[in-house]
Amino acid sequence: VQLQASGGGLVQAGGSLRLSCAASGGSLRSYCMGWFRKAPGKEREFVAAIRIAGSTYYLDSVKGRFTISRDNAKNTVYLQMLSLKPEDTAVYYCAADTRYSGNYDLEKVYDYWGQGTLVTVSS
Repeated sequence: VQLQASGGGLVQAGGSLRLSCAASGGSLRSYCMGWFRKAPGKEREFVAAIRIAGSTYYLDSVKGRFTISRDNAKNTVYLQMLSLKPEDTAVYYCAADTRYSGNYDLEKVYDYWGQGTLVTVSS
């Protein structure tokens, strides 16, 4: 499975972006898909996940602002980000858990990763 993340960029605080994660070599509808981010000087952290059945999960600090979704026809997962804050600045990675581990918020359960896309939120 190859994942290609895109959609990052520079945005002012309060703005919005939509990240995309396109897959090849596998069907995203069959995997738990996650988004993680790594801010400068910090560890990579879980942001959002969507399970096969469609259940979604979020980091507390992004609840109500971010929405993860999946378009099976396009084999793409999205992360819609609204009301962005400077603390959302990070490299965002999409990832696929093809082994159905159940632990959607743990990096180690995801076996395929995209290359990352940079989101910069200016104050």
